[in-house]
Amino acid sequence: MTNKELIESGNAILGIEFGSTRIKAVLINDKFEPIANGSYTWENTLDNGIWTYPLEQIHEGLQTCYADLKKDVSEKYGVKLTKFKAGGISAMMHGYLAFDKDDNLLVPFRTWRNTITGEASAKLSKIFNYPVPERWSVSHLYQAVLNKEEHISKLQNVYTLSAYIHYKLTGNKVIGVGDASGMFPVILSKDGKSADYNPDFIEKFQNLPEIKAISNSSFTIPNLFPKVLMAGENAGTLTTNGAKFLDPTGDLEAGIPFCPPEGDAGTGMAATNAVAVKTGNISAGTSVFSMVVLEKDLSKVYPGIIDVVTTPDGRPVAMVHCNNCTGEHNYWVNLFKEIVDTLVPDNKVSAGDYYDKLITKSLEADKDCGGLLAYNYLSGETITGFNSGRPLFVRSENANFSIANFMRTQMFTSLGALRAGMNILYDEGVPVESMYGAGGYFKTEAGLKYMAAAMKCTVSAMETAGEGGPWGMAILASYAAKNAECGIRNEELAEFLNKEVFGGCKTVSAKAEADLVDSFNIFFERYMKGLAIEKAAVENL
Repeated sequence: MTNKELIESGNAILGIEFGSTRIKAVLINDKFEPIANGSYTWENTLDNGIWTYPLEQIHEGLQTCYADLKKDVSEKYGVKLTKFKAGGISAMMHGYLAFDKDDNLLVPFRTWRNTITGEASAKLSKIFNYPVPERWSVSHLYQAVLNKEEHISKLQNVYTLSAYIHYKLTGNKVIGVGDASGMFPVILSKDGKSADYNPDFIEKFQNLPEIKAISNSSFTIPNLFPKVLMAGENAGTLTTNGAKFLDPTGDLEAGIPFCPPEGDAGTGMAATNAVAVKTGNISAGTSVFSMVVLEKDLSKVYPGIIDVVTTPDGRPVAMVHCNNCTGEHNYWVNLFKEIVDTLVPDNKVSAGDYYDKLITKSLEADKDCGGLLAYNYLSGETITGFNSGRPLFVRSENANFSIANFMRTQMFTSLGALRAGMNILYDEGVPVESMYGAGGYFKTEAGLKYMAAAMKCTVSAMETAGEGGPWGMAILASYAAKNAECGIRNEELAEFLNKEVFGGCKTVSAKAEADLVDSFNIFFERYMKGLAIEKAAVENL
């Protein structure tokens, strides 16, 4: 069956992911190949000290992204997209979308980027003896209670972004276990076939004096948060209103099954075949995080540094999450483009070419990056002890200030906080022999090499590395569709990925080259010593 016939017959699979800078949609065929794409570019805004995306823009972005996908289908295949076999929604994890009983948003969406929940995070981590990061939904919820925010009395539903969009499309208040594990600690059933929020921790939370004092009888974790589902389960179907919401033109048919909504960590694991024990992956774009599937528990809790979340099928994962990655060096690339465009008004070089050429130039840098130092802290970075950040570039008077050294410094600093967190796992003896990468950082060969140097292991990227999120979501939707056809979950997710998705997938790998490892280590020592400069900037600028 051709791709055109597949689309016409409604057998393509849809994946949509809400990233920090782009909403992306992908349609895949029965060979798991992307056959059409759509996107919508956006940026978070700082509203009264809160990093957010307006609800109206969330809706507009989804609809515009889907319309762009429809346009791509029409231009490539000459057909109208009216149905697909299955779909799924993923998005940036964590955060706080709070609604009343009538589905009115009570406060602006508080994204993962906010570090305003330090008090709640610290108290919950201590009470649970379990890492509860600042960006987790329960941290935002508890902080709102501690702050005595007025909206708490009206609160009925709390969602992550993926769970909210899924609710709008299907009417089902559910969430995939991977995304759920970034709302509240979860626990896997003894048979490994289901998961739920940890009941012992729920009891401890509900017994907190501030929580017990709330008069709202619905104020319990099971009532407020979406129901937890495992990868492969049926999470509902597209309603008539949901179809109209996604595609206001009315072309899209209702009744399409959707898989459990997931977070970008889960889709990154699916997109890189990293859901089995001892495997690991890195998602590197606006933010960066590494995921290592554990074979045993860590020796102790590392609040603010190591999170414990799960794969889409509920296996425990050590997660090192950093708020900042490529955002700052993207600003610099755009500045350089603006300079050239000003000097050469008829310049035809694309933005992508600027990025590729400048990053590639960094491979010519001095081993010590010329003595340059930069921090990419557009927001706070908990791993290194910052609740807020200031992007900085610093050099000594005798530094070798060249474009190659500058760009390598920007690429290395994107991974500084990540390496600080990964050092904990190395000290714990967690085996990390190789990792798979997904995200914009891996679009260049240099990015792959630098990640291998920073992680001190082989790093591989697949052909779909730059667009891993929506593709990974489409894979999870395919997995659910297959289970629906079989009537049972007769194949584990790891087996499905190994046999059916990645059997013949092409990858590009980079080993940890000794010279680049040394180069990163030299930079990293400077990076850790220079944190005092970042601290001074935060305190005085």
